[in-house]
Amino acid sequence: MSNHAKPLSIRDALYEQPGPRTRRRVAIGTAITAVLVIVGIGLIIRQFYITGQLAPRYWTFLAQPTTWRFLLQGFRGTITVALAAGAIALVLGAVLMLGRTSGIKPVAAVCRVVTDFFRGVPSLLLIYFFFLVVPQYGIKLSSFWMITLPVALAASGVLAEVLRAGVNAVPRGQVEAALSLGMRPGRIMMKIVLPQAIRFVIPSLISQLVVVVKDTTLAYVVSYPDLMQNARVLITNYDALVSMYFTVAVVYILVNFAINKLSALVAERLGVKIIR
Repeated sequence: MSNHAKPLSIRDALYEQPGPRTRRRVAIGTAITAVLVIVGIGLIIRQFYITGQLAPRYWTFLAQPTTWRFLLQGFRGTITVALAAGAIALVLGAVLMLGRTSGIKPVAAVCRVVTDFFRGVPSLLLIYFFFLVVPQYGIKLSSFWMITLPVALAASGVLAEVLRAGVNAVPRGQVEAALSLGMRPGRIMMKIVLPQAIRFVIPSLISQLVVVVKDTTLAYVVSYPDLMQNARVLITNYDALVSMYFTVAVVYILVNFAINKLSALVAERLGVKIIR
């Protein structure tokens, strides 16, 4: 086999290559879907035109520097929450993963329950808990922490499973070899297993930041001035629902696209295979 042969990917292993007839059907289906999408977009634009949402007064305010300064302030708030929540989630996820893989049954059981709980509970419910329930016990949190902590907790359960998958990807033979040399399990985890596991899952960890960024859009519940909250203020001031939500949607799409590209770039640099 040639040295330059394309390596077998997970997708190639799971799905066989489609034949000519299947490829033709896929092409026809794609063309029909594209036409339907274009027609649907055209109907939506037409309806916006009929209702006057495309009138200049709903869009000209976007050319004002003050509008973008206000949105930039909200964007900084979004990025601050996302980075803080991501850092907390990564630390907590690592703790949950280490506890679940510790081999100590009571600790592993507790970490598994906590992980499943945070994975299963919606972020919005956790936000309402910090917003409505926590203050009743005399704990006062700023709006920043009332959005950051719930988002971090929700993400920690997912990150714990991502890290555990990375640990399981490390060849078992390396652990057995280290044990035969007399190394303790904790030292093996820190010196051999964890560094390799993190390398395997770094692209997935970066991709998870997309979910964290999207969860920050719930900051309006606690009135934290993020991008979405500031956009809502502009909508109220200018009565520009369509133009403002369209602009914010484009911003979020660009941010998430950049995160996904960063994840793919890191995966390529590290030689980690990802499914596209």
